[in-house]
Amino acid sequence: MSKPDISILLPSRGRTQMLLDSIRSLVDLADDASQLQFLLGFDTDDVESSEYFVSTIAPILDEAGSQYIVLGFKPMGYHNLHQYLNKMGPYATAPWWVFWNDDAVMLDQGWDTVILSHKDQFCIQAFDTHTKHPYSIFPIVPRAWFEQLGYLSTHQLNDAYISQIAWMLDIMVRIPVRVEHNRFDLTGNNNDATFQNRTIFEGNPNDPRDFNYITQRDSRVQDAYKLCKYLEDQGYDMSYWKNIVAGKQDPWEKMLASDVNNHMRRLPSAQMQFKSN
Repeated sequence: MSKPDISILLPSRGRTQMLLDSIRSLVDLADDASQLQFLLGFDTDDVESSEYFVSTIAPILDEAGSQYIVLGFKPMGYHNLHQYLNKMGPYATAPWWVFWNDDAVMLDQGWDTVILSHKDQFCIQAFDTHTKHPYSIFPIVPRAWFEQLGYLSTHQLNDAYISQIAWMLDIMVRIPVRVEHNRFDLTGNNNDATFQNRTIFEGNPNDPRDFNYITQRDSRVQDAYKLCKYLEDQGYDMSYWKNIVAGKQDPWEKMLASDVNNHMRRLPSAQMQFKSN
């Protein structure tokens, strides 16, 4: 089989119809669905979802010519979402990876062409989501990110982890592709068991599992150093990051400037702390 252009990493649990609608939106609105690779992750105790995929979704992907791999996981819980994605990484073969959700719906035709227009560029691309969050809510990541770090993220808040590093390195690129995140707290839809049983570790920086615990913040900084070295070797201008390290540049200036709905200003102050080596 030919090497795909875009790999879509999609863990899912207990959401058969939503998963179908989500995948249909990607396939139907792609300019070339035959160049998509879907990596589906199901918990081994969620037999209904895996069987639904085989009976209902796989035929749609077969007809579109999309490649797909289905992985079974011992249930790890939402707080280990990054572990699902990290374990999917070795199976993703495309130069661009999209972290997708089963409650996300693509809205624009040609989304794949827009992503691929950034060929040979190391950046984090961000869809246009209706909340206008400064993070890349469904991060679009170059394969080299995984190759350099050995993982995609070290925390369940993958979008926050990746986006903060991207803003620090000045490699965030917003693209004109709209995506709806049809999550209960955002749209009032899909207040199901999967949503209700989520456990999110953010808001208590004294908890070692929290996104803003000191070792988590340090992890993001260390990853930024590693990626800076790689990018510098590739000929990228890394003066923005170097000025951050030297204390000459506010690391969050560009992120906050893009935060038109003040999402970040509502977060704990620990979210904004930065400590270099």
